[in-house]
Amino acid sequence: MKRYMVVCTCILYMFVLSACSSADENTEIDRMKIGIMLSDAGLGDQSFSDLGFLGLEKARDELGVSFDYRELQDTETYEQGFEELIEQGNDLIIGLGFAIKGAMEAMAEKYPDTSFLIIDSQSNLPNIYNITFKEEEGSFLIGVIAGLKTQSNIIGFVGGEDVPIIHKFEQGFMKGVKASNPDAQIISKYAGTFGDDKLGERIAKEMIAAGVDYIYPAAGFTGVGVLLESQRAGTYSFGIDSDQFYLAEKSVVSSMVKQVDVAIYDTVKELVETGKISEKNKVLGFKEKGVTIAPIRVIRLSDAEQKNLDQLTEKMSNESIKILD
Repeated sequence: MKRYMVVCTCILYMFVLSACSSADENTEIDRMKIGIMLSDAGLGDQSFSDLGFLGLEKARDELGVSFDYRELQDTETYEQGFEELIEQGNDLIIGLGFAIKGAMEAMAEKYPDTSFLIIDSQSNLPNIYNITFKEEEGSFLIGVIAGLKTQSNIIGFVGGEDVPIIHKFEQGFMKGVKASNPDAQIISKYAGTFGDDKLGERIAKEMIAAGVDYIYPAAGFTGVGVLLESQRAGTYSFGIDSDQFYLAEKSVVSSMVKQVDVAIYDTVKELVETGKISEKNKVLGFKEKGVTIAPIRVIRLSDAEQKNLDQLTEKMSNESIKILD
């Protein structure tokens, strides 16, 4: 009898284990899978790639999706990274940055049944969804602050690659500076890369030597070098894409925050809940909470300066100020 009970108990235990295993396998099969090809600077850029990764981490933790990623340093080309993600059977494949557009379109044409999402560019292909941002609006507000607070009346802008999207940062920043301080001089220089912090340091040194006391770098990891050099020199700077105050706490006044993580999370959430993405072309600005500025630190605005910033923010928001030419 005891032997019979032991055998029955073992059989029951094996059945439970088998059931649990099957449930786990079904759960894994049912989980939505997302793949992401990061921008060329990759993880650790304190900017674009890190934000994209953060958005998917939140989707994993709160929505139960699984995700995988590829960096350009781990693959020979963007195409190879996309191929590997497609072979995994991901439900959506995300590409970060305008530079990825050509590779994504090639893959989208090759795999018309696969859904893609590109951040910071637009494609007309039917299986590519697009999210772009009004970077010029957040940059305008950063420019207003720089124009209000500069003592030397010489302000710097550092771009990464000399491409249209960075021109939007530059134009917005320059319009903001001139809106709050028409007499200010603006020095602009393009590094030609988003991935060289040492080059960013050298450019910042040159600008500071020329009298610049506030610098705004729209240059990815190159911009991190600008922030660090500005801190060493005792001048002021602004972060980009994410709140970069913690990279240079004695220098970074505010940051133009681009809500890449929020945009990705919201898109994945819609896909999980409805099974589709409703908008092919989504453009996110200040009113849509796609761009904003981080808290102002290190310096303090006077009541009059804060009023000026608030008024110009309102004018920008209701589009009574034209930012882009």
